[in-house]
Amino acid sequence: MLPPKPLTQTRVPNVYDAEPIPEAAMAEVARILGSGDLFRYTSDVSPVALLEAEFAALLGAKYALAVSSCSAALFLSLKALGLPDGARVMIPAFTFAAVPSSIVHAGMVPVLCDCGDDYRIDMDDFRAKLPGVDAVMISHMRGHTSDMDAIMELADAAGLPVIEDAAHSLGTTWAGRNIGTIGKVGCFSFQSYKLINAGEGGIMITDDADLIARAVIMSGAYEHNWKKHPVLQEAFGRWQNRLPLYNLRLNTLSAAIIRPQLPELARRVRDGRRNHDHVAARLNTSPWIEVPEKLEPELRAPDSIQFNLAGMSEAEIAAYAAEAEARGVKVQIFGASRDNARAFWNWQFLGETPDLPKTRAMLMRACDVRLPARLTLADCDAVADILLDAAEAVMAEERAFGT
Repeated sequence: MLPPKPLTQTRVPNVYDAEPIPEAAMAEVARILGSGDLFRYTSDVSPVALLEAEFAALLGAKYALAVSSCSAALFLSLKALGLPDGARVMIPAFTFAAVPSSIVHAGMVPVLCDCGDDYRIDMDDFRAKLPGVDAVMISHMRGHTSDMDAIMELADAAGLPVIEDAAHSLGTTWAGRNIGTIGKVGCFSFQSYKLINAGEGGIMITDDADLIARAVIMSGAYEHNWKKHPVLQEAFGRWQNRLPLYNLRLNTLSAAIIRPQLPELARRVRDGRRNHDHVAARLNTSPWIEVPEKLEPELRAPDSIQFNLAGMSEAEIAAYAAEAEARGVKVQIFGASRDNARAFWNWQFLGETPDLPKTRAMLMRACDVRLPARLTLADCDAVADILLDAAEAVMAEERAFGT
């Protein structure tokens, strides 16, 4: 019996730091700080308004509204759709806790849909639950796109609006269309671990002028500040003083940090896809690691990699995570990480959660590793070496003991 492979001294790249903020952003931030002009409505044309126009043009949408977070964008989307209190909104069970939280915050009820081993919506469960909901919120979780053709066909036939939670999917396309432009509204994140980083921040896009007018007012365009948005003024006039103000605006400093990164997006998408596919090909050589295939119409923009552990017991899965971390790469196992906000059974604010066996089984062996676009292929090989060696070490030891 061969002994376990010894722990190697592989050079460990830093997979946690974001890309540096461009110099152009630094200069603009200094200018804004010098002026003290931090509020988006102080001037007639603020960096926030410029960001909205540039982002809408980049994605091919008519309108954009920049807000304090993607969660805020999801919340405002629900409110701007005019859904009633208690409306039932279907979401994938594999998502981040902020998604059902935005629904609860809007006075509505999340309905969880089961997900499969490929991290995407189980379409049979989706079809079964669709008649009992009032809207659909699709999370492209970790950039994995569910079958948007089938989802939109079913939702359209039922007359239900679709919101896309594209927090992880800026730059991804589905059959040539930008993710976030397929549903009624698309919502994106500028939080630190996204392709464009402002620390915090979000944006929503839509082609519906009346919907964006309602969202603008509710975001905090009080009195006549909505006049500084270059969309239909008539729609704003209809909703003035008729909607509550939630004050979810983006400030000018965040917009100044985001705008110079927009031209970098194409490069980050290209390099992130290269890194992901390179590591995925190597991981799939292991008998204990499976990277699910993407759906054919999807062209991803990943900045992390997810894979399932195969043929391992619960104890071996725990040993694998510990072994990888000892070698320098932290592997998050969604369902095994204590209090993980991506494990639906931890969303205790929902009350009793449904039994979702497919999602639960997947989360107990699904692994998550950061793989930012700034890494070189040599960095990626170092990460892959550690992930492969950790599996070999754990399973070789198990074989040695005859278990």
